[in-house]
Amino acid sequence: MSLSKKYENLKKYLSGFENIAVAFSGGVDSTFLLKVAKEVLNNNVIAVTAMSCSFPKRELNQALRFCKKEKIKHIVCESEELNIEGFSKNPVNRCYLCKTELFEKIWNVAKINAIKNIAEASNMDDNGDYRPGLKAVKEQKVLSPLREAKLTKNEIRALSKKLGLKTWNKQSFACLSSRFPYGQEITPQALSMIDAAEQFLLDLGLKQVRVRYHGNIARIETDETGIKFLTAAKIRKRIYKEFKKIGFVYVAIDILGYRTGSMNETLPPKLLR
Repeated sequence: MSLSKKYENLKKYLSGFENIAVAFSGGVDSTFLLKVAKEVLNNNVIAVTAMSCSFPKRELNQALRFCKKEKIKHIVCESEELNIEGFSKNPVNRCYLCKTELFEKIWNVAKINAIKNIAEASNMDDNGDYRPGLKAVKEQKVLSPLREAKLTKNEIRALSKKLGLKTWNKQSFACLSSRFPYGQEITPQALSMIDAAEQFLLDLGLKQVRVRYHGNIARIETDETGIKFLTAAKIRKRIYKEFKKIGFVYVAIDILGYRTGSMNETLPPKLLR
């Protein structure tokens, strides 16, 4: 199916709803979904962003700016994942616990604003990995318009570029809790360390980056361009000095580079089917 046809199918799908609340993180996918929903439904769409210690302030600020520019009603709600029973222990269904609580809060916001539907922005690429959050999507009766339109991440980027969205080449983002190996406790201090470390690397000029937390070890994942950048001795020493200030003892560069869901590599095969 052509990309233009998928785009038209997305708009047709969205037009079938009276109104929609979009779970909006400010990332590539949710920005594109919100933009198209606004185009189709005009003022019958609102954006809802959850604020927590696993959601960097830079991402919240970008979400706020986008909604202001596009004149979209934007509601920011508190959704502190660490208060969810069992979440901080980082079980393999961590994302399910988080999404369940998140969608419950978005439904509350939707009902207060007389909105009958809520939508999230997972795409076709999310079907090929361990995504327990998709179970919550189904249970909470949340719409997934981008998957309904069979859109992949690269296709969303291409369409975003055509629409003039600055997020078309933005790095992929997942909540900071995804930086921890399953079973390792998630704490506010550790989340703050990851946030500071990633912000430092982004300020250096890296585009796609993750700092994975392994206790006193920070494992940096970045793309090929980033790996070449990190090979310079002055850069490595500068990073090490800053990461020591943040609280890490050791700093490593992952030789495989950035990849989505790298923490899932430790999971048993039966969970990945």
